[in-house]
Amino acid sequence: MSALALFAQALTAKSAIGAEDVLALRQLVWGNDATISTDEANAIMALNSACHVRSKEWIDYFVEVMVDYVVKQQAPVDYVDDAKADWLMRWINRDGRVDSLSELELLVKIIEVAAAVPEALRSYVLLQIELAVLTGDGPTRTQRNDGDGHLDSRCINDTEVSLLRRAVFAIAGDGAYVVSQAEAEMLFRIKDATIGAENAPGWADLFVKAVGNHLMGHASYQPLTSHQQRELDAYVADTSLSMARFAKRAFGRRTTDPRAGAVIENDRRAQGAAADTQITPNEKSWLTARIQADGARDPLETELLNFIRRERAGV
Repeated sequence: MSALALFAQALTAKSAIGAEDVLALRQLVWGNDATISTDEANAIMALNSACHVRSKEWIDYFVEVMVDYVVKQQAPVDYVDDAKADWLMRWINRDGRVDSLSELELLVKIIEVAAAVPEALRSYVLLQIELAVLTGDGPTRTQRNDGDGHLDSRCINDTEVSLLRRAVFAIAGDGAYVVSQAEAEMLFRIKDATIGAENAPGWADLFVKAVGNHLMGHASYQPLTSHQQRELDAYVADTSLSMARFAKRAFGRRTTDPRAGAVIENDRRAQGAAADTQITPNEKSWLTARIQADGARDPLETELLNFIRRERAGV
């Protein structure tokens, strides 16, 4: 049995990981090189599941080492494909849910740093946060300010606002920095469930700007798919392959003169950004339906409409 396996066995027996244990793990896992093997990654995930008492140092280490393994060390580098996402969710969803803040922080961090992730993974992360808000139970609900064990299920706390903001505006998703309709509808569900509650101060700002972004944001950047990234990796490794051939294989077209292309692209983006600030009839119908769903306009909906008016007026 390896030294890591013996140490993990001891930690599992006491069901706790302290700051001194993290120092020892850093030596065991990263002592000889800066890489993490699949066996080591599985051992670390198993430790996180088995140890219910986790120090802050463990959460920091767990997120650091697993992001490095998933995003930076496994091909395609910087991308999370279906295989990576399946591996992550198999570990984290073993008991049917995300049950620790370290796991939730890991998932959000991966969405933040990866160039692209499968939509199933992003949806899974957002669902866990929504469930915590609606049920009052989950990794973001470990204690209440007055110490009686749980938060009111009909409010949203600072931790949840921060995680939602990071996940919704992460680069890896339907469109970089653009809030999707599914995400906007999720925010409306949370808003409807928490109206009048003692919500975190940042919740109103997040709701208004995120939904406003959905209605008026412009998706000017789309990351490469994992297939396109593999083609690019092959091009970088093989100097005999021309960039034109790479573009044709990855995107199905040939490149043009880069200077002319830049002018055309900048013009296209400017026109697209201007057009996206205009709310279409479909978007107006969607927004009206959300606002009228409960038969009354609440303060956050009023803030949202005022925000849209200011943005369209250029104030």
